[in-house]
Amino acid sequence: MAELTRVESMQYPAGHLAHLSQNQQAQLEAFEKLAQEQGYYTPATETTEASHDDETMLRFLRARRFVPQDAFKQFKDTEDWRKDQNIVDLFETIEVEEYEQTRQLYPQWLGRRDKRGIPLYLFEVAPLNSKNISAYEKALAKARTTSPKVATKNLRLFALYESLTRFVTPLCSMVKRPHPETPISQSNNIVDISNVGLKQFWNLKSHMQDASVLATAHYPETLDRIFIVGAPGFFPTVWGWVKRWFDPITVSKIFILSPANVYATLSEYIDHDNIPKKYGGGLDFEWTQMPNLEPEIEAAVKWEKPRMQNGKKTLPVGPVKWEKGQNGEMQAWAVGRQNGQPRRELVFTIPNPVGYKTKPVANIPAHELGNPLTTVGTATHPPDVDDSTTEQSPPSDLPLPSETHQSPNVAAASTAPSSTPAQTELPIREGTSEARYEQQNQTHAAGQLTEGTPQAAVNDHGYGDKTVTMEPNTVGQAPKEIPLPEREEPPAPGYLEQAQNVAAQASGYVTSTVSSVADAVTGAVSGNADKKKDEVVEPTRTKSPEEQQLDRQIDASKDQDVEVFLREQNRSRA
Repeated sequence: MAELTRVESMQYPAGHLAHLSQNQQAQLEAFEKLAQEQGYYTPATETTEASHDDETMLRFLRARRFVPQDAFKQFKDTEDWRKDQNIVDLFETIEVEEYEQTRQLYPQWLGRRDKRGIPLYLFEVAPLNSKNISAYEKALAKARTTSPKVATKNLRLFALYESLTRFVTPLCSMVKRPHPETPISQSNNIVDISNVGLKQFWNLKSHMQDASVLATAHYPETLDRIFIVGAPGFFPTVWGWVKRWFDPITVSKIFILSPANVYATLSEYIDHDNIPKKYGGGLDFEWTQMPNLEPEIEAAVKWEKPRMQNGKKTLPVGPVKWEKGQNGEMQAWAVGRQNGQPRRELVFTIPNPVGYKTKPVANIPAHELGNPLTTVGTATHPPDVDDSTTEQSPPSDLPLPSETHQSPNVAAASTAPSSTPAQTELPIREGTSEARYEQQNQTHAAGQLTEGTPQAAVNDHGYGDKTVTMEPNTVGQAPKEIPLPEREEPPAPGYLEQAQNVAAQASGYVTSTVSSVADAVTGAVSGNADKKKDEVVEPTRTKSPEEQQLDRQIDASKDQDVEVFLREQNRSRA
């Protein structure tokens, strides 16, 4: 499993409410003051809550390394965006069926939390094949929930993030956990990429990038960790361009687990009963199911109108939001629209929420709490390769050798004891491994995938996404130390050859004329003279003695002498 090394980090609870350093607390106060002065934040009073809770403000501060001015810029952009897109109303009016269609294509909450109380999501990538994605895109064209300002698929994605920040993390903040004084504002994700082909990876680029870009811009610091399981043998090959789909901070939170290290690593962060059975745990959960709520959550809620799933109570499909009751209890209301009609149903209440939106009594820096598991996943990543060697074109469906044979390093890891680090040295593809590149072998272009193509420009599109643009005249060619020879063209005809060609053309003209005369005579004899009487036959032109003398001189001369002679003739005429 990954070695748990203490590093400078802002992972929960470090950098979160009630566990700030003295400087971080001062920066939070400065940030809130700046936002208040600019009209984007209203502090709490004795009778009203603040417009934004401290943990929400801290998310923007952590994303900008506790620099108030930088945090305010992103916070302002987000608040303007939320107002422009009417995000609050969107979450409460989206069609329930459309919300559910989208939920099944993105990470799904298991109804469980990790050892710190952070919600645990599962994302199975294999079902996102071209058939299912195509069906989803067709359904988008028939959507009821639309906006003239943004694509329909993005509207639905907004609603999913709102569910995370407005329902799931507040729920996890209301039940027992190791640090009840600190609100939950992040999530953990298990990403299963078993049985995913190389081409499917590429086709899902925009699907994954949309979520990453949105989170980075408007939902910062909502991700705690990503655990990647089931990585195919070719994954080290594509890691170079996959990691460009995400910002660097997100990449540092990714743990890539070998088969032997899946349960060993997950169990460091998650209790056995909250890990799905397919990864060695005890949780019954199938992809697309509604959450299988953990006992701690079940004990905290009082059900009003649950949905039944496999004999257990769970949440209804569609968005759910929180409201505060008259007696201080928190109420979970199912909202959205069903066939165009508003939905409002009380699902359950939490009579005694634990530590939710309560001011902490004391601030204790995280390093004084013992081992808060502040780790990064960098040690589990495949080795980096030079940007210039990373192929940017869409991959084909042809299997790579590493797809059909498990990497020796992965095989070795599966037999190693679980206490070994999760770092694996998987090979990176070298040279031309696909059949469509075989024609380059033993040529000047052999190995161009590893050596790079000349005159290639790297285009940075932001958010870690880069592409390479190649000059068309260099595609498939390796850099040339010695230029290739120019193609040999036939020599231009000399003056003598030109004169001979003219003579041949004249001879052909004479022959054609004689044939025309002969045809006319034949026509006259056969009684067709009337048809030919209007035709005029040009007499054959006879060259003058001077012209004949000139022809004899040209025929007897060399090309160079003819060229000089003709130049003299032309100069004298001019």
